[in-house]
Amino acid sequence: MELSNAAFLPNPKAKVHGPASFKWIEDGAYLVAYQGAKGAPQSRWLIGRDEATGQYKVVYFDSRGVSRIYDMSFKKGVWKMWRNAPDLPQSFRGVFKGRNTIIAEWKTAKDGRHLKHDFDMKYTRKK
Repeated sequence: MELSNAAFLPNPKAKVHGPASFKWIEDGAYLVAYQGAKGAPQSRWLIGRDEATGQYKVVYFDSRGVSRIYDMSFKKGVWKMWRNAPDLPQSFRGVFKGRNTIIAEWKTAKDGRHLKHDFDMKYTRKK
């Protein structure tokens, strides 16, 4: 995983790298993601789907003690996550580039209304 263009890093122009892994649990009922990079929180995501509606939810928790719930979708090679919380709306958009790379951007609305760039991410599958 590569994190870049992040104002919260000591050097916002730096690119930092760290591990990311994805693992199916409970016979494929949930997907767990673990990730972190130097200078960024270590996080764990639990991804699940509502069988009746087909909607995905992501429960997020990180090393700062922050927890959030996101809606999620996958359509035509685009992975999206979002939350419309009044205090901090956020969105993630990742585009699959072949089978081994995802190029993504997080946006946040620190004013509670207008989403703006927060940071970029790149996931690359290691063989």
